[in-house]
Formats: sequence, C-alpha cells, structure tokens
Amino acid sequence: MSDKTPRLKNDDSGIDAALVRQLADILNDTDLTEIEVEKDDLKIKVKREVTVAAAPVHYAAAPAPVAHAAPAAPPSGAAMPSDPATIVARSGEEVKSPMVGTAYLQPAPEAPPFVQPGDKVKKGQTLLIVEAMKTMNPIQSPRDGVVAEVLVGDAQPVEFGEPLVLLEA
Repeated sequence: MSDKTPRLKNDDSGIDAALVRQLADILNDTDLTEIEVEKDDLKIKVKREVTVAAAPVHYAAAPAPVAHAAPAAPPSGAAMPSDPATIVARSGEEVKSPMVGTAYLQPAPEAPPFVQPGDKVKKGQTLLIVEAMKTMNPIQSPRDGVVAEVLVGDAQPVEFGEPLVLLEA
C-alpha cells in the first residue's frame, strides 16, 4: 500500500478504506447483498439491506358475455325472428359448462364423438368432457331429449357458464 491510499478515521487497525469502497461497489454492481473478506485477524463485512416492494395488483374486468348466449325474449307483440338459429336457441335447453377448462367431444382422439346433432340422449348420458386441472369431468345430459346442436369445437377452451350443447324435447 502506498502512503496516498485513504485510510479510515481512527485507523489503528490498518483497514483500507479503498478496499471497503471497492467491496461496496461490487455489491452495487451485482445482485449480492453481502460480502465478507478475511485476512489474518482482520475481517471486513459489507452488507446492504434489500427491501422488497409488493407488486401492484391489477384486476381485469369480467369477460364479456359469450356470443352463444340465448337472445332475450322479444317484447310482447313483436314478431318472431325468421333466423332458424335464433328459433332453435329459444326452443331448446342449453347445457352450460360448470367450470373453466377445455372441452373434448370424444373420449379419445380416434374415438367417435359422444353425441352429434340429431342424437337422442337419456338423462345422465355423457355429452362431452371438460378437462380442468388435468381432471376429465363428464358433462351429462340434464334430461332426456335430442341434441339440436353442439355449440363448441373439440379441444376448445370454455368458460364457466358457456353453453356447450343445445337440447330439444
């Protein structure tokens, strides 16, 4: 060490202030929070406190209603729409998804679908499967009827309450 190297006040111990500053610079330049150096009987520990700020929480708005939802009944005295899809939606019962997940129309990739439009189904019969958190959940028919329309595609993500199948009497 040269005589021009700065020393700490009351430096009877021979602590090199430049070394302490150099260690502090290392802390600032890295993700380290602590450095300790030992030489003979001398031990220098440079430490910085790290405070972690909580990340701000952002909430997203609820998703917009699904386009497959049945339209509201027309005001009394209004003419019935002539669009066949609208008429079917009013005359059938929607089987809705009880959870968020992925809809599968068949039990295995090469297997035939559980149901197709025009199929007669019994109460409790599996219409399709919704996978949620690696669990396959069968969606069953709430009553006897005929499948008017399957409203989702195979391997399609579905939301809670989204119509999956339309049943007719």
